[in-house]
Amino acid sequence: QFGVPIIVNVAGHTFEEYAQLCRELRYAEGVSGIELNISCPNVKAGGIEFGASSKLAEQVTATARYNTDLPLIVKLTPNVYNISKIARAVVNAGADAVSLINTLVGMAIDVDTFKPKLANITGGLSGPAIRPVAVRMVWEVAQSVDVPVIGMGGIVTARDALEFFLAGATAVAVGTANFINPRATIDIIDGIENFLRERGLKDIHQIIGKVQIEGSGSRV
Repeated sequence: QFGVPIIVNVAGHTFEEYAQLCRELRYAEGVSGIELNISCPNVKAGGIEFGASSKLAEQVTATARYNTDLPLIVKLTPNVYNISKIARAVVNAGADAVSLINTLVGMAIDVDTFKPKLANITGGLSGPAIRPVAVRMVWEVAQSVDVPVIGMGGIVTARDALEFFLAGATAVAVGTANFINPRATIDIIDGIENFLRERGLKDIHQIIGKVQIEGSGSRV
């Protein structure tokens, strides 16, 4: 109905798994691109996330790039000290774009039983609570790489999405909000169109990266 491209999210626990999945999707009918989820643990490197190390991130991106000609988007984990360094590493390895952020690692404890609420003890935190972190990281990464940046993390309304565009995102993605309101994405698109129309703007590109920070201008 909407003619949107289909982008397949790929995850793995070894370089070989990423390579195999990228090869199999290369000629899959209807697939327009691959989003490489590098937040998975590398079982051959002691369980460290591929995305937590610039070296591993670069290597797994290079592996995927070697095994596919499809547009390659690398999804970055926020659970790192310097996300811009990771972004530069994956772009150097051939990423066509980056998307961020994935979930933050969180924990919840039941005060009645004294036990963790999650069976895995810790888990991924998503939704509106992570949006300020996501906007900040998108802002940093957008200044650090010269490829499209897809922003995500806690977008529920059009105004939420506009924050990401102002921070430098080329596009945005909506996740958790769809479970709350199945029409969330449609409502957000309508809201963005209204915002632009009210301000006499013709294209969303007119506000991308236009956050006004006095005295700023340096790259991260």
